[in-house]
Amino acid sequence: MSTITENVAERPEPVSFPEAVIYWLKLGFISFGGPAGQISMMHQELVEKRRWISEHRFLHALNYTMVLPGPEAQQLATYIGWLMHGVWGGIAAGVLFVLPSLFILIGLTWVYLEYGDVQAVEGILYGIKPAVTAIVVFAAYRIGSRALKNNVLRSMAVLAFIAIFALDVPFPYIVLIAGLLGYIGSRYAPEKFVAGGHHGDGGNSYGPAIIDDDTPAPTHAQFKWGRFIVYIFVGLFIWVAVMAALLMTYGWEGTLTQMGWFFTKAALVTFGGAYAVLPYVYQGGVEHFAWLTGPQMIDGLALGETTPGPLIMVVAFVGFVGGWTKELFGSDMLPFAGAAGASIATLFTFLPSFLFILLGGPAVEATRGDVKFTAPLTGITAAVVGVVLNLAAFFAYHVLWPQGFDARFEWFSALIGLAAFVALFRYKMGIVTVIGACAAIGLVYSLFY
Repeated sequence: MSTITENVAERPEPVSFPEAVIYWLKLGFISFGGPAGQISMMHQELVEKRRWISEHRFLHALNYTMVLPGPEAQQLATYIGWLMHGVWGGIAAGVLFVLPSLFILIGLTWVYLEYGDVQAVEGILYGIKPAVTAIVVFAAYRIGSRALKNNVLRSMAVLAFIAIFALDVPFPYIVLIAGLLGYIGSRYAPEKFVAGGHHGDGGNSYGPAIIDDDTPAPTHAQFKWGRFIVYIFVGLFIWVAVMAALLMTYGWEGTLTQMGWFFTKAALVTFGGAYAVLPYVYQGGVEHFAWLTGPQMIDGLALGETTPGPLIMVVAFVGFVGGWTKELFGSDMLPFAGAAGASIATLFTFLPSFLFILLGGPAVEATRGDVKFTAPLTGITAAVVGVVLNLAAFFAYHVLWPQGFDARFEWFSALIGLAAFVALFRYKMGIVTVIGACAAIGLVYSLFY
């Protein structure tokens, strides 16, 4: 079934705020596949099918979120929601992207801790993991086919893959170098760094969008110092108010207070998405604070990979286990302690993301036509394609050789992953449908194997 609206010649009708809220809530429940899969899902739905936003505007927003610390898929949803319906649109999109995942993870983590294992869903996870790998590969293909318009950008993608895969170069350095190369390119070969996605691309056009390439920025997306200062004040007020309440209630050494401070730092100093933040969270949560053990952290990552929402929601798992382990409210109220820890971890991890979008969005919109500003972001997008491919390789290794190269090859996982990719690429099946089918296959296989 095609994902493109039948009559692509007509511009879609404007979307009301309640209609957008319903979509963002739906996305919060179905956004599987990690950041690459979620970005692919939003592109498929918002650019190709609904045509709420054009390819060029979508990629421009994506480029900005890629250079920010924090979860880029959630920030992209916040940006698009803000562009369409102002500050409340951005808040609704960002919150609803996260909220279902928080509740689902709280429930699953309670089951995990209360009953000691998650063996009941082992078969389902077995089927979902290769599907997630296929989704990431497909996302790299979709973004790359649109963003890598010439050999210069393709070469940057290849070099980024080699840098992170073979040379273990940290993601922030790759972003910095790619942005620098883009800036240099804007001066000496600007035609190589023009962002793709214009309707003049011929057969690849998805038709006119509500927010099209030439649609002027709405009033709420124009920079104003008064608005900028108000957003900073409100954001800092929320942070200070919650931290002050925790400090007065539990003291500086209290578990929830330390979680608030730790996850604030994690949100601000870790670039590159979930996989860049995981080593930092592991070091703090396992080694320094002893909120959870190493094996528990791995189990949390598995839960985070196979539930909707951004993968960085693994912080909610860490917070829940930490609150439970430390028995914050006594041994009789462990689930409430876990829920409090998960909520604090989530709040302090995502609060800066909203500020980055609301504060920086107007500047990003104002520089869409200036190649000096867009070229670095175009270079970063090219590098990100290589980084996403590295993520796919990381997934594939752990799915196909879970015990290492010396152990047996998981041939059935490989078949599931191949079938998932064919379903996505050849038959244009929806991501949720593919994940559901692969989960069912994994469950049936586990019953007979």
